[in-house]
Amino acid sequence: MIALNIMPIAYISKGLRVDEIVKSPQKPDFLTEKIPLLEKISANLPGMIFQILQRQDGSVFIPYISSGCKYLYELEPEAVQADFQVLCKLIHPQDIKAFTESIDVCRNTFTAWHWEGRIVTPSGKLKWIQGTSQPELQEVGDFLWHGLVMDITDRKQAQEKLQESEARYKAILDAIPDLMFRISRDGEYLDLKSEDANITLSREEILGKNLQELLPSDVAAISQVAIAKTLDSGILQTCEYQLPTYLGIRDYEARLVVSGEDEVLAIVRDITDRKQGEVALQNLAQKFAKAFSCSPDSITISTLQEGRFMEVNDSFVELSGYGRDAAIGKTSFELNLWVDDRDRLKLVQELQNTGVARNLEIEFRQKSGEIVTTLLSAEVIDLDGTPAILAVHHDITERKQVEAQFYLSAQRDHLLAETLVRIRSSLNLEQILQTTVTEVRQFLQADRVFIGLNNTSLGVRTLAESVDPKYPSISGWSTNDEAYLQELRNLLKDNLVRVVEDVTQMTVSPKVKAHFQKFQTRAALTVPIMLGNELFGALIANQCSGLRHWQPIEIDLLKQMSEQVAIAIQQSQICQKLAELNTNLEQQVQERTAQLQQKMQEVEKLHRVKDVVLHTVAHDLRTSVMGNLMVLKNLLNQGTGEAGEAEGQGAGGRGENSSPLLPTPCSPASSQSPIPISRSIIERMIQGNDRQLTMINSLLEINSCEKQGIEIKLEPVQFSTLLTETFAHLEPILIQNQATLKKLVPADLPLVMADGTRLQKVLANLITHRLQNNPPGLNFTLSATIEAGMIRTQIQDNGVVMSKVECDRLFDLHVRDPQDSCSTSIGLKMYLCRKVIKAHGGEIGVISNRKRGLTFWFTLPLFTSSATNRP
Repeated sequence: MIALNIMPIAYISKGLRVDEIVKSPQKPDFLTEKIPLLEKISANLPGMIFQILQRQDGSVFIPYISSGCKYLYELEPEAVQADFQVLCKLIHPQDIKAFTESIDVCRNTFTAWHWEGRIVTPSGKLKWIQGTSQPELQEVGDFLWHGLVMDITDRKQAQEKLQESEARYKAILDAIPDLMFRISRDGEYLDLKSEDANITLSREEILGKNLQELLPSDVAAISQVAIAKTLDSGILQTCEYQLPTYLGIRDYEARLVVSGEDEVLAIVRDITDRKQGEVALQNLAQKFAKAFSCSPDSITISTLQEGRFMEVNDSFVELSGYGRDAAIGKTSFELNLWVDDRDRLKLVQELQNTGVARNLEIEFRQKSGEIVTTLLSAEVIDLDGTPAILAVHHDITERKQVEAQFYLSAQRDHLLAETLVRIRSSLNLEQILQTTVTEVRQFLQADRVFIGLNNTSLGVRTLAESVDPKYPSISGWSTNDEAYLQELRNLLKDNLVRVVEDVTQMTVSPKVKAHFQKFQTRAALTVPIMLGNELFGALIANQCSGLRHWQPIEIDLLKQMSEQVAIAIQQSQICQKLAELNTNLEQQVQERTAQLQQKMQEVEKLHRVKDVVLHTVAHDLRTSVMGNLMVLKNLLNQGTGEAGEAEGQGAGGRGENSSPLLPTPCSPASSQSPIPISRSIIERMIQGNDRQLTMINSLLEINSCEKQGIEIKLEPVQFSTLLTETFAHLEPILIQNQATLKKLVPADLPLVMADGTRLQKVLANLITHRLQNNPPGLNFTLSATIEAGMIRTQIQDNGVVMSKVECDRLFDLHVRDPQDSCSTSIGLKMYLCRKVIKAHGGEIGVISNRKRGLTFWFTLPLFTSSATNRP
């Protein structure tokens, strides 16, 4: 490469100037002669030889460029000579700045040019190139560059790979937390890597020292032996030792390999955690062994494929009945443990799919032949490369038996509840009994269940039966053999519940034995049906297929069912009696109904008579009273005039209080003499007739209301105006009774739907009631408020109070105290007041104040658009 850089300079040093070469149309002969040699040299190089002349005016001329340009830049030399910038355009964008700076430095300092960078060839290839050149200043001030550009792509790629490899190995070494030492054969520390390691000595304190100086003597001796073995054998050696540290005693492992002539590389790792884990694992193994042997559950280890037992614990021996020696080495199939061989296949499939099985309910056969139920949990483990099953069997046989008992109890309770519902909801005794025996047989899984009747007149017969078709039916069987019947009664009498597990063991007469044989009875359970202290019959369950041990829950069921059957029979008997009583009652009801209808007809006649009498009497009384009033008022008016005349004439000395003279009724007309009557008597007579007329009108109005309802004419009414007008009409009577009225009624009260005339009468009746039952001088307070869509009106006074009973009955229609001359007519008016307010859709009442007086109140609905549509 140096020779190539010098060669162009040699040509120029022969005395031929570059500018002359450029200006000369022909190249010097010696340069022309050497060009083939340069071409031959460059052809064997992965690079390009060049000469570049840079003139002072900035123009560039390329005297020579080798054919390596085509290989390196994929450009023809002539193209480059024609335009030198095509080479600059191929420089990688990231390297252009460095290229320019290198040219500037070389030109400014007149030093050799050296640059490495990347180019992108026209075909898109990325190449690394290295350019070197020696600038030479010409006499005319031009620069002549002659040099060489080499393809160094392979070298750069090799460098990058080497750098990557170095970085990778450095990362690996940095990631290894272990200590690394280079140690000579005689034990001297040559080098170390101690980053991230628990080491108390610095690098300077270790390097150059010997094992004997830094390690305990026993550890140094072990290490020295391991170093010698490693160097002599060339094989990896491992040694373990303990060292005291500031963290306590730590365990270390050293791995030694040959790393050079008479030196080893020792990788030292802290294995304290591993040692502790091994100890913990040993402890765990001991615990497992104890748990395995002492577990109350059966634990086995068997091969996955065959199920051959490798180990069993004592609980397995107790559960299965097989000794440990008899079980180990045998398969579960050889021991005949599986009740259903398919359970083993399901277990293996589950383990192969998931590696674990949990709480599989499996039945196993003991050595004695008895069946036990267990919950099986298993996992796949590896024992010396052999897949095995670690299985735990939790015996739930007793629990399953208890669950079965609970299930039977639940069925029994359900059966009893259904029977009770049937008894309460049905009066069909035959259906109840037949359903009972059917469901009892289904529950007991017996061959026959029937209900027998014990009757002195009818003998013994079957009322209902449910039987397996394979066995004879006892339905329809009966007997009148009194001795036989008495023996059957005695069986139930001596023992209320007769439990027979084997009829051949019973001490009975040949007739009873023959009965058992006839109906193929092998076992029986008999419960009497008692109605009070009388034996009505029996509920009997038979087992015909073989002997049977009757369970307590089955006996209890039959006892309770017999009680329910007794209730059903008593209910049926009661229903029969009720039916008879009902028949008699219907006859009595028909008779009483006819009598009642006759009485109602009589009452209707009486009501019609009452209405006629009331109308006639009231009409006649009203006519008479009105006539009396007219006469009395005329007399009162005439008496006032005559009294004045008499006073003027001085006859009889009568004053203004004197009364008119009435003729004697019993004397002849010509000889009648006047009878003097006091004015106050006439006034009281007029008042009495007024009250009678008012009462008669009230009676007629009440009678009309009761028969036809009260008639009101609803229309929108300004309530405040109505109140003002009403009390204006009442002002004379208030003045007459020295009463005052205080109005607290807002002027802007909304409209109400009301019959104004009726409401005025209501207000007048309420005021009149208080005036007539109090001395003069009452003070009234009138108020009105709006509450919940209603107008509430209150009239409060300071008069006498009333008891709560009197307040509650004030608006009722009832017979009043005959001593109270005003009570009847006023009571009728108060009754009519409530009728009127109710017809308006309101309420009325009275409140007795604590200190003094009463408060009348009533409510009326406000006017609404929908209210106008009401009839």
